[in-house]
Amino acid sequence: MSIITVGIDLAKNVFAVHGVDDNGKPALVKPKVSREHLLPLIAQLPPCLIGMEACSGAHHWARLFRQHGHTVRLMAPKFVIPYRLSGKRGKNDAADAAAICEAVTRPQMRFVPVREEHQQIILALHRTRTGFVEERTATYNRLRGLIAEVGIVCPQKITALRRALMDHLEDLPGYLNRCVGDLLAHADSLDVRIAEYDRIIRDAAREDARSRRLMDLPGIGPNTASALPGQHRRRPRLQERAPGGGLDRAHAGAVQQRRDNPPGTDHQGRRPLLAQPAGDGRQGDPLRPGEKQDRFSRWARSLVERRGYWKAVVAIAAKNARLAWAVLRFGEEFRLRQADA
Repeated sequence: MSIITVGIDLAKNVFAVHGVDDNGKPALVKPKVSREHLLPLIAQLPPCLIGMEACSGAHHWARLFRQHGHTVRLMAPKFVIPYRLSGKRGKNDAADAAAICEAVTRPQMRFVPVREEHQQIILALHRTRTGFVEERTATYNRLRGLIAEVGIVCPQKITALRRALMDHLEDLPGYLNRCVGDLLAHADSLDVRIAEYDRIIRDAAREDARSRRLMDLPGIGPNTASALPGQHRRRPRLQERAPGGGLDRAHAGAVQQRRDNPPGTDHQGRRPLLAQPAGDGRQGDPLRPGEKQDRFSRWARSLVERRGYWKAVVAIAAKNARLAWAVLRFGEEFRLRQADA
């Protein structure tokens, strides 16, 4: 009997493999497979269904297994948990592989699309840039905390903070002057790196056909347009997390953003991809349409008047999520209606 389904518990160096035949009986049980032996083992199997958890390295292995004719399905780890054995018997790699093998065959299971290498490279740019932005925000927060210890309290706005620091830099006692100067220099270097990554992301967005189509939508700039093609899945529902946008039930009504913070950050150091361009003035801020009389601008103005600025930010971001999904789903067949009725 041939193996038709395989579950693989991914790891750094030692993997667990569990395969079953068409009767559901275990036919390939290998609790310890080294990294260099995993691909040869899977390559010699007849084409079958392979299930894995969507974790580090999963997309890479999925692309390799597909080259050998296998059908690969990735699942979120939380969806595999119900199929694991309870107690100590379920606390090992072999049991996890068996649970994955069982979960991948469920008809109602939800799967994660396998990303191509180009998509992962673009997302790596975004993650690296986000890390620099968070580090810059942490640096300024550290500066505020250090100088507050000597009685100097500065406002949240970065320009006001730097102005206050420069005014008091020579008056800081002891080595505090050195600490503040080094932190300011570090923040400046992060600004340079972030600006460089912004340029790279803009170039990547212009080179990709799907990203160019997304940038034609109101309120979607290069950062969002380059990231969404690697993150879109099924059509976003109301009050559900939009693809890459951070619009969920808990936060949709309370977007905390500050217009005076450095580009790309809020008071928490994070801004959703879709909510950010809807209210930060980039790509033609749709919430500040001026005297435009097209249908979208009139709707945006009335929304701000009826519900307030920040609720309008989230509403437009949710609309952009659905428009972006339609563009990515239907490609050239999708056209945004421009009627002025």
